[in-house]
Amino acid sequence: QVQLVESGGGLVQAGGSLRLSCVASGGAFSTLAMGWYRQVPGKEREFVARISRNSVFTYYDDSVKGRFTCSRDNAKSTVYLQMDSLRPEDTATYYCAADTTYGFDDAAEWTYWGLGTQVTVSS
Repeated sequence: QVQLVESGGGLVQAGGSLRLSCVASGGAFSTLAMGWYRQVPGKEREFVARISRNSVFTYYDDSVKGRFTCSRDNAKSTVYLQMDSLRPEDTATYYCAADTTYGFDDAAEWTYWGLGTQVTVSS
């Protein structure tokens, strides 16, 4: 059973940066595709970014493209989300997801989830 723990969230002013981390345990990290999602109260969890097992493929939602960068370090069993030029509309709880299959956009397709980390961007 894979466990995921996110960290790095916090309060930042608009235009600032944060780097989220997600550490995985309980499974072979290098066999897992990883993803980031976010959710605000009353709304569905929405896709942010994903990365393939060997980092060859990454994919971003249009709303974050050019501002967010997803990367991973398989030796540390960690996936990162570097968030630059943050906007108030980026405020959400950010979740890490994992699955043996790469390519999912729908949150329901991912098998493993972390508990989330809160990101708040003030204007």
